[in-house]
Amino acid sequence: MTSPILPVQNLGRLYDLPRTRLFSGIPPLEAMLNLEKTLNTSANLFIKRDDCTELTFGGNKVRQLEFYLGEAITQQADTILITGAVQSNFVRLAAAGARKLGMDCHIQLEERVKKSNSDYHKSGNVFLDHLLGATMHSYPVGEDEYGADQQLQTIANELRVDGKTPYIIPLSPEHPPLGALGYVVAAQEILEQLDRQQLEIDEIVVASGSGATHSGLLFGLRALGSNIGVTGICVRRAKGDQMSRISDKCREIATMLDIENPVVNSDIVLDDAFLEPGYGQAGKDCVDAIKLCARTEALILDPTYTGKAMAGFIHRAKSLDTSQSLLFIHTGGAPAIFAYMDDLA
Repeated sequence: MTSPILPVQNLGRLYDLPRTRLFSGIPPLEAMLNLEKTLNTSANLFIKRDDCTELTFGGNKVRQLEFYLGEAITQQADTILITGAVQSNFVRLAAAGARKLGMDCHIQLEERVKKSNSDYHKSGNVFLDHLLGATMHSYPVGEDEYGADQQLQTIANELRVDGKTPYIIPLSPEHPPLGALGYVVAAQEILEQLDRQQLEIDEIVVASGSGATHSGLLFGLRALGSNIGVTGICVRRAKGDQMSRISDKCREIATMLDIENPVVNSDIVLDDAFLEPGYGQAGKDCVDAIKLCARTEALILDPTYTGKAMAGFIHRAKSLDTSQSLLFIHTGGAPAIFAYMDDLA
């Protein structure tokens, strides 16, 4: 594993845990000068391009998969199992990571979003899942994390009977958030970039869905002594429910790394003003943010995660009357826009 520049004594066992690299280099951290000008804001706007993590259209899940697939390799797995929404970026990247490592992949798609149009069920990430040769399964319930995981176990047992060695990437919060460690690493990477570029950031804005990216980033920053604020824009559930999820994941990260939890409840900042009309559905603010970023910065955002997070980021930038610096984490998801062409027309 590459030796980090910053000291890691506060990151416990992080660099001793199994991990396999799925992308090379460091995603850039850039200024968004055109967006600043268009918004006429006094804020300095920056973006961390984790959509540039290379593997099959990239995204934040590549960082998470480095730890899941690293563990799968140590268990000598030959098949990856994962569950997610129909247009899930995570399952697309799990299939890609599995293929890159010479493994098979079984994908279970859950009906989380009430969309019946052909684009949603055949285009975007679904098309890529098929192109990658994943074996497809369906789960008819949309909000049943435990049931979806149980069904994966059933598929895994069938594979074992056939002589396969499956590895399950779990969904429900009863499992340790191994993928969150990818954003503990990312927190260190961001701090190193800011130091090299001689930048100071007051606040980071990120989509908060499963909570792995949000909690890992916040944990990593605090463990490394940074007090940069982190605002999670809720994309799946209201902030009351999301608060306990982020808090629990931070405690679990501390357990995995065998260190004290540096995150206190006041560190967890959430905004659910851009959640409606619900998970996987694009409201007006989301659509406006997607179009604005495409036409000012040539950034492609998705309606489920980054579009809503950017809507929150724009609102935050416009509300500031001082020259603060804001950093947006672009978590990827570009293929999903092809499933939402009607919403974006």
